[in-house]
Amino acid sequence: MKPSTHRMLTRIKSVYMYISEKGTVTTQELVDEFGTTPRTIQRDLNVLLYNDLVRSPSKGKWTTTNKKVRISS
Repeated sequence: MKPSTHRMLTRIKSVYMYISEKGTVTTQELVDEFGTTPRTIQRDLNVLLYNDLVRSPSKGKWTTTNKKVRISS
């Protein structure tokens, strides 16, 4: 796996875990927490959304779904 792909997957997993711990977060909170651009966070959220792991109850806010997830290191 390319280092850039590994970095991306690690960040996406971290974003998911952060949302899971906080409950509901804004896109801007994620940008601030992970020190990335809004576009990068949006791409990460799109991956999580596609896999039915997060949902957006209102514009710019994100929460996890009830889908069961097994997180490995």
